[in-house]
Amino acid sequence: MLNPIKSICFDPDCRACPRLAHFLDEVRVQHPDYHARPVAPFGDPEARLLIVGLAPGMHGANRSGRPFTGDHAGILLYQTLHQFGYASAPQSVASNDGLQLIDCRITNAVKCLPPANKPEPAEIRECNHFLAAELANLPTNARILALGQIAHQGILRALGLPLKSYPFSHASDYRLPNGRRLVSSYHCSRYNTQTRRLTPEMFAAIFSLLQTQD
Repeated sequence: MLNPIKSICFDPDCRACPRLAHFLDEVRVQHPDYHARPVAPFGDPEARLLIVGLAPGMHGANRSGRPFTGDHAGILLYQTLHQFGYASAPQSVASNDGLQLIDCRITNAVKCLPPANKPEPAEIRECNHFLAAELANLPTNARILALGQIAHQGILRALGLPLKSYPFSHASDYRLPNGRRLVSSYHCSRYNTQTRRLTPEMFAAIFSLLQTQD
């Protein structure tokens, strides 16, 4: 059972991870016009699709204050969301650009920008209670899309499920004990898309899978 003190989906003033908090302090000095704080989830809190990424990017969500907004990783994500009817526009460039998500919500396993885009295991665990609260608030028929192995494993930890019973792979598709469904994909990062580890066709196939009936 979640600790009632920690059963919230987001804390804009969280400084629970000293390394991340100090790093954000430094980033705000270097980039005073950046958001440079914990990044809130974006979209409908009662959506039937929750997308979970890794963490904000330095010049993307950390700058704009909205997940996957303004960086390379968001290009393929928002194009595909628009293609499948989950977003009102195919590009997400700023938090005030008017884009809306439709029956969809985007969050991250770690809400703060980590140095070198690599959160430490203790930081992932510390932030996991936020993800657990988000998952607890999902409709029973919700579908969850994990972008990358860290997000995949974070979801399982948040639900108290053993990692070995639900191994990560691209296009893995699990029905979870709580009635929800977990589909996972390679992360839509610059590295993965430029090396063609994840192609637009592969990513579209993930969303086609999500829209299939149980």
